[in-house]
Amino acid sequence: MNKIYRIIDANINRVSEGLRVLEDIARFIYDNSNLSSTLREIRHSVRKSFNDSNLLYYRNSINDCGLKISQNTIIDKKETLENLIYANFKRVEEGLRSIEENLKILGKYSESKKYEFLRFKTYELEKSFLIKKFFPHTDIYGILCENLSLGRNNIQIAKEMIKAGIKIIQYREKHKSKLEKYKECKIIRTLTKNNDVFFIVNDDVDIALSVKADGIHIGQEDMPIKEVKKLAPNMIIGLSTHNENQAKEAVKNGADYIGAGPIFKTNTKKNIEKSEGLNYLKWVSENISIPYVAIGGIKESNILEVKKNGGRCFAMISEIVSAKNIAEKIKNIRKILS
Repeated sequence: MNKIYRIIDANINRVSEGLRVLEDIARFIYDNSNLSSTLREIRHSVRKSFNDSNLLYYRNSINDCGLKISQNTIIDKKETLENLIYANFKRVEEGLRSIEENLKILGKYSESKKYEFLRFKTYELEKSFLIKKFFPHTDIYGILCENLSLGRNNIQIAKEMIKAGIKIIQYREKHKSKLEKYKECKIIRTLTKNNDVFFIVNDDVDIALSVKADGIHIGQEDMPIKEVKKLAPNMIIGLSTHNENQAKEAVKNGADYIGAGPIFKTNTKKNIEKSEGLNYLKWVSENISIPYVAIGGIKESNILEVKKNGGRCFAMISEIVSAKNIAEKIKNIRKILS
């Protein structure tokens, strides 16, 4: 029976290590505290569900023939983040199955069922991890606005933003027909996808779905977050918020990120709800766990003040789209931020 303990010990370590890799990706790359916390809970459950002194007693790592085999193979080579995620989920799932089956031989049937539960929980987590998109870790949140773009259309502005290194672009047009918006979004979706840029559609859930956007941004008077998530379960959902209660509700209802503002007075949006501006942003930075975007009247001249009050990602509309040289404008803004 000592060999069975060796198998279980090796797989508990294998599973825990795989979960730790995934947890770090969720935490440091995706900045997703909920996902990171879930993975952490599973990892601790793996360690605690079967705690027997025989595991350590029968461990024999030095004489493990698998070490030499592993060191002489390149089959575990990973070239992309997706490959790394996929490989570690498979490591976790296979390890859990091995623990589950070998515990039965030891007569530990109730403990075996605990690992079975963790295995099925991991299957579902893998699906959301690989299919569900996550808000990118970036500094500038670009928003298109054709009537402020000095005669340039949304396609031209999107191209200039991408060339300038902006990694997230939102399509926001209030006065165009549905068909016009769809045609523009379809082109911009292709541009963003080909250049690894995150694409978000404002308000129009149907257009976002039809062009396979990465996310949807909605306001306080739009369709509820929970309903949008039913229609678009694999897209990120952002919500504009103007005060503490709205921010708390956004997190409670499953928003993936929030817009916080307006930070300063803005003429881009009409009839917008008032906000405590920088004070509200500071509160968000100290109390909200999901990603947030500072928005409203932010310019090159005041962005440092926004950063000092907790700003990490900054949405600017007129400051960017009205610039004659967008690339130069972005360069100057990033120089200030750094």
